[in-house]
Amino acid sequence: MEAFTKLTAIAAPLDMANCDTDKIIPGRFLRKLRGPGYDKLAFHDIRFNADGSEHPDFVLNKTPFRNAKILVAAVNFGCGSSREAAVYVMWDFGIRCVIAPSFGDIHYGNELQNGMLPVVLPDEVCAKLRAQLNAQPGAAISVDLDAQKVTGPDGAHYAFAIDANSKERLLKGLDDIGLVMQYSAEIEAFERRHLSAMPWLA
Repeated sequence: MEAFTKLTAIAAPLDMANCDTDKIIPGRFLRKLRGPGYDKLAFHDIRFNADGSEHPDFVLNKTPFRNAKILVAAVNFGCGSSREAAVYVMWDFGIRCVIAPSFGDIHYGNELQNGMLPVVLPDEVCAKLRAQLNAQPGAAISVDLDAQKVTGPDGAHYAFAIDANSKERLLKGLDDIGLVMQYSAEIEAFERRHLSAMPWLA
């Protein structure tokens, strides 16, 4: 898993409450294998018209938001089904951090598990950030995980909370397998002792 330490990047404002996982990736695409072009499924039904042309009013179709790596959303982002593909498709699009007043619980965990940082800030702060981004397209936001601090386009700082275990895993780039592999030497030593004490298990 790719580590997350500090990110300063173009941020896009998503002025949509209750953006559920079906909006992030429609259910009919869940059987599609991840690969080239997977990023085009991100927000598909609100990003594209029925004929496949881009919806000109959707934020990620606007220059320079196409290059956004941070998304500032509204309340209850990622609610709905538990589909992990909602994280995969945003990752492949280039999103590395989502800032919102609240998240669907499972989606929040899925972001953490896949190296994406979900940041919870008060509703009024998120609304302020979105207003600044709408007024200054292409403005950057900085997210510092170690300091647990977001810096807005105007230089204002906002502290955010994250549990210590998730923070450490993101900083080190450790998913569940990586977490276990930290202790590979100890595991191998245990297996040798176990086999020595009970050789009939070999």
